[in-house]
Amino acid sequence: MAPSPHPGHPPSGGPWPGVPVVSVHVRRSVLTVSAHRVLLVRLPCNPIFPIGPVYLADHIHKCFPGIPQRILDLAAVPLLDVDRVLLATVEAFRPSLLVFSWRDIQIYAPVDGRGGNPLQHSFEVFYARNPLKRLRGALGGLGLMASFYGELWRNLRLVRRGLRRARRFQPQAQAVLGGGAVSVFYEQLGRKLPRGTVVSVGEGEPLIEKLIRGDSLATERCFRAGYLPRPGLIHEQPAGIEKSACNYAYIAEIWPQLDWYLDGGDFYVGVQTKRGCPHNCCYCVYTVVEGKAVRVNPVAEVIAEMAQLYAKGVRGFWFTDAQFIPARRYIEDAKELLRAVLAQGWNDIRWAAYIRADNLDAELAELMVATGMDYFEIGITSGSQELVRKMRMGYNLRTVLENCRLLAQAGFREHVSVNYSFNVIDERPETIRQTVAYHRELERIFGADKVEPAIFFIGLQPHTHLEQYGFDQGLIKPGYNPMSMMPWTARQLLWNPEPMGSTFGRICLEAFERNPADFGRTVMDLLERDYGLAPLEEALQAPLEGRKALATATR
Repeated sequence: MAPSPHPGHPPSGGPWPGVPVVSVHVRRSVLTVSAHRVLLVRLPCNPIFPIGPVYLADHIHKCFPGIPQRILDLAAVPLLDVDRVLLATVEAFRPSLLVFSWRDIQIYAPVDGRGGNPLQHSFEVFYARNPLKRLRGALGGLGLMASFYGELWRNLRLVRRGLRRARRFQPQAQAVLGGGAVSVFYEQLGRKLPRGTVVSVGEGEPLIEKLIRGDSLATERCFRAGYLPRPGLIHEQPAGIEKSACNYAYIAEIWPQLDWYLDGGDFYVGVQTKRGCPHNCCYCVYTVVEGKAVRVNPVAEVIAEMAQLYAKGVRGFWFTDAQFIPARRYIEDAKELLRAVLAQGWNDIRWAAYIRADNLDAELAELMVATGMDYFEIGITSGSQELVRKMRMGYNLRTVLENCRLLAQAGFREHVSVNYSFNVIDERPETIRQTVAYHRELERIFGADKVEPAIFFIGLQPHTHLEQYGFDQGLIKPGYNPMSMMPWTARQLLWNPEPMGSTFGRICLEAFERNPADFGRTVMDLLERDYGLAPLEEALQAPLEGRKALATATR
């Protein structure tokens, strides 16, 4: 499908009032390469190991070993201190280039988050019959709005203040903003940043190289704030680099907070084995952010990186790929890596990843268990093969079950998180019964206590097939603000359309009342109570009319 026009662009392609149409405003730095000083700042977020800034600093060091760098992770700083710590670090380090990493923005999720549980608050407002519960949801929603906009304004303020303070000491200082949130919402953020800030989409390594050298950025996936990005910028494919082992001895020198993540021993530390995702799942932006071409990192380099972390006491590893085994053609790559892990004799490690469980065989399952996989997530979205096809997931649910049996036979007895995103496209009572039946079969394979259903309602994101489907169905209109938390927008962005929306709202509210600590399993029990179980074979088949509907739904 050809990329759809991005919402918010003038229909004629003409400029916004007062905003010139320039993809990248090029300003050559007057600084020589050796005069640069780079400060990488991870903006406040949940304290997940900051693999992006770490890898970027490592790459810069390999290209420009003489350039001083510093990593500042504001996720590991008390929120009341982030402004003070940032400004003090800028004053002490005096950077010429500030690289800000913004991990996430959108808050719609079925878990406790910023100021409360956004799913519960939203559903109480939209679906509760009791006026007092509606009021409780509204008050909780106001708290969420305050928290969301407070974080948004705080992070934008940190960028502005950090750049302004840096320019006291280095008048030519520049700022770059990248990260997962920025790659999704770059059009909206570009209007709120200091003019000239470089907004990076996707991978940042080649962009930072060119900034340091003073080269043109015209071919990079970026633009400068104050200028419109090229139409369809996010759909451009990254050039790609060959990733070598991160030099953690160097990272420890420039990142004093590294030990904060290592001392407790309870963190999974990120290690990347590949970039890119070849799939077209209707609601996901990984494909456009990382590119469809899968680039596998050399096994020797991955092992060398893990060995450094192991020597520092790390025993938990999270493979940060979009999918650890993105397609069957990469099964051998996964085996080669796990054989190399096994050869190291690391019999005390544990690792986890997102995996596509349709891309396994018996040998790979045995290697996963033998090397210490203690947790994995599979995002099948639905237990109905018909809906899986309509959502462009590319899964064969029968194969997923067969491969899960291989894992169980290989001795896997650990935790499995199964992501279900209800009511995405054409959900109805028959598909609910099929999903419950499919989930019960997963419980029979691994054990009901080991399989956790993670119930998601999609937070609609720009640049996805689901967004285009929403336009086609009249559920959203071009020009909507995907970063809005206003009530009239929130009901559209928290994707739960009728005719099944009220049904899921009622079920979820009852689950929150009954057992909020085990929300997912409670939802499944209530769905089975109300809708029953389909024969498993029915869940594993997609009728011909369902395939035709796919072409209509996502044309």
